[in-house]
Amino acid sequence: EFRIGGGTIEEQIEYAKKILGKEVKINEALNEGDMIDTIAVTKGKGFQGHVKRWGVKLLTHKNSKHRRMIGTQGSWHPNWVQATVPNAGQMGYHQRTEYNKRVLKIGENGEEITPAGGFPHYGAVKNSYILLHGSIPGPVKRLISMRDAIRYQRGVTVEKAEISYISTTSKQGA
Repeated sequence: EFRIGGGTIEEQIEYAKKILGKEVKINEALNEGDMIDTIAVTKGKGFQGHVKRWGVKLLTHKNSKHRRMIGTQGSWHPNWVQATVPNAGQMGYHQRTEYNKRVLKIGENGEEITPAGGFPHYGAVKNSYILLHGSIPGPVKRLISMRDAIRYQRGVTVEKAEISYISTTSKQGA
């Protein structure tokens, strides 16, 4: 989801028609040091209880029947359960947007960053790659959408990061 730069609107439309359906390389859309937003679906955890899903405290040991519940579903009136009550339910597998991620490096050779034995649940990096500063939502191999940062102050310039070392030791254990 990147803006098409250029001269007039007609020139931008012509360029968009020219690249429509073709593969666009990551280094054609981004530069090192740019700020982007990442959009992805988080890891799914399934149906979880009150304590794990919302982090509410356990009830006391003298409580009747249940300890991993919430104390009350709400007041008598309004006579429905409000949406703000921390109930059990689906945890994870939600779309989340992470704002202001800095592009540290864009590379073509995956051997530079692939650890010994490959990444767990992914393997060796064979194509071009992008290194971002911070965490990204979702499990390995999940599709991640990227766009220009919408909450980043435009006047602030970010210099290119100096990466001195990338560990390629095995991630398979100690």
